[in-house]
Amino acid sequence: MANSSEHERVLELQDLIVGTQNVAEFLQRLSVMAAGALSRETSGTVECGVTLKRRRRTFTVAGSSPKAVLLDEIEQRIGDGPCIEALRVKAPVLLANVDTDPRWPVYREALEAEGCRATLGVPLELGEDAAAALNFFAFESGVFTPAVVQEAVEFADLAGGAVRLAVRLGTAQSLADDLAAAMQSRTSIDLACGVIMGQNRCSQAEAMAILTKVSSHRNQKLRVVAEEMLANLVGGGVHTHFDP
Repeated sequence: MANSSEHERVLELQDLIVGTQNVAEFLQRLSVMAAGALSRETSGTVECGVTLKRRRRTFTVAGSSPKAVLLDEIEQRIGDGPCIEALRVKAPVLLANVDTDPRWPVYREALEAEGCRATLGVPLELGEDAAAALNFFAFESGVFTPAVVQEAVEFADLAGGAVRLAVRLGTAQSLADDLAAAMQSRTSIDLACGVIMGQNRCSQAEAMAILTKVSSHRNQKLRVVAEEMLANLVGGGVHTHFDP
């Protein structure tokens, strides 16, 4: 890959991070970029799916097209194939021809039914907290030559840093959202306890015991009981502003 082309690709990846709102959108646009790179290299149509696995988070699947997403989801559903193998061995895994390669018979049959003739899984280096891979799909066998595979590997090497940053930003936002939700929940419970204390002239511990008893009796979360009580009291929910 020429240095000028590599520099342009780095800038494009940076623009993806800045111009997307969340990890899912970033991965979708990354898959389009990756598919375009290999389509130009092969002078044909190559689709790309991106599979991302984060600790304690489910797989996030994005694709350069609905077809790419469908093909990627086939492998996730079956639980075996080049992309999953690439994540495991941390190296590119090629299925060059669905007719002649003996591996993954169930997966190959499903690919053939969708008109896909070859796939290439390329891992992205993300560290210990996450794992990702680019899953390329071609509709003719023999498309993924050594030169094309090398192009995919070089793209993945550059994209890995951008994906790492996007995942970290997404994780930070998720943690911030979780914290805000927890703070909102705590506020509703504290306010509800205050109302109970005022109405029953009891201590905070006694008010919490009353609220907990109602929660258990209704089989509802404590936060839900508190918010319903406050809504009935003032005719609307409680809202509190939290500084970032």
